Amino acid sequence: MVLGKVKSFVVSFDCLNDSNVPVFSSGDCVSGRVVIEVTGEIRVKSLKIHAKGFAKVRWTESRNAGSNTAYTQNYTEEVEYLNHKDILIGHERDDDNSEEGLTTIHSGRHEYAFSFELPQTPLATSFEGKHGSVRYWVKAELHRPWLLPMKTKKEFTVFEHIDINTPLLLSPQAGTKDKTLCCWFCTSGPISLSAKIERKGYTPGESIQIFAEIENCSSRMVVPKAAIYQTQTFYAKGKMKEVKQLVANLRGESLSSGKTETWSGKMLKIPPVSPSILDCSIIRVEYSLMVYVDIPGAINLSLNLPLVIGTIPLHPFGSRTSSVSSQCSMSWLGMGLAERPEAPPSYAEIVTEEQRPISLDVPAAREELDGPLFAYIHEFRFQPPPLYSEIDPNPDHASRTEERRLDACPSR
Repeated sequence: MVLGKVKSFVVSFDCLNDSNVPVFSSGDCVSGRVVIEVTGEIRVKSLKIHAKGFAKVRWTESRNAGSNTAYTQNYTEEVEYLNHKDILIGHERDDDNSEEGLTTIHSGRHEYAFSFELPQTPLATSFEGKHGSVRYWVKAELHRPWLLPMKTKKEFTVFEHIDINTPLLLSPQAGTKDKTLCCWFCTSGPISLSAKIERKGYTPGESIQIFAEIENCSSRMVVPKAAIYQTQTFYAKGKMKEVKQLVANLRGESLSSGKTETWSGKMLKIPPVSPSILDCSIIRVEYSLMVYVDIPGAINLSLNLPLVIGTIPLHPFGSRTSSVSSQCSMSWLGMGLAERPEAPPSYAEIVTEEQRPISLDVPAAREELDGPLFAYIHEFRFQPPPLYSEIDPNPDHASRTEERRLDACPSR
């Protein structure tokens, strides 16, 4: 008998979205199939899958041990998030080449379904960085007697969702700084910068509205600018490695001495970037908006406003709040919250002693409304609200009042 050959051996996923991209999150069920296409017949000992997900960090540093010696120090760390195994055909043991327990696969295309559930605990979002990564994949292995195992692997994406519709991520971010330039014994006027954004949380594709005021009282020409930065931080063996990358930027008009520029919602679009990673112990991905003044011959004056890039966009009800805040003027720059809110007016300030007895007289024009319901409404028209108490000081009176209310209800 002529043995058949494996023409194709692949893993495919049942996608849960319209884009046909396998994207999942913690608690989701990952399902798919192993597709085997053969010509002729093959005999198989087992078909297995192994799903795995982990965050891994690795970098090297050179160390000098003396004038003529040097060595390289490796820093590695790994965190496992997923480890699932399953057998689709056959049995666990593959170390023997006996003919017992073999499965025959005939010529043609064959699909073997698999499914497993991702852990309910928070998972790290899939990520590829300079010194580390977060990856999830499913590997299939086809074992046949007297032959080396065939292997195929397919990665899938995991998003740990970040909902920007939370009070923390919807809160405005703002700051103010100034700087005085000195040249030997001469001192020029200060350069001041104030900036604000509507909220802390955004999703890729959104535009950040920047409200800023730049005042140049120095003798130099300066340029206001803004940029979004991504900061990747990797941790291993008590060490830390940081990588900062520019994501997007914009440039304002040059500002001569004595001039002021105002940004009333200048737009900076967020390109497609990875969401923030804040819960992984060895990899962090953070974002910030830097609004700064480029000063020739001096250190820039800059403000850093933290950002969180999420996966769940702003709800429609939140967009109204954003549009209202975007119409505000720059007056917020000098405003502060009151130390103590003003107390509400007392009852005596609203209803005077003269008004109260007059209000208790039933007008003649409303005699036709006379009845239990109208009497109840009129009696409490100008009455102050009762004081709160856990214990009723007049239980008998309260019960009689309750009975009168039930008798006066028209529905009864």
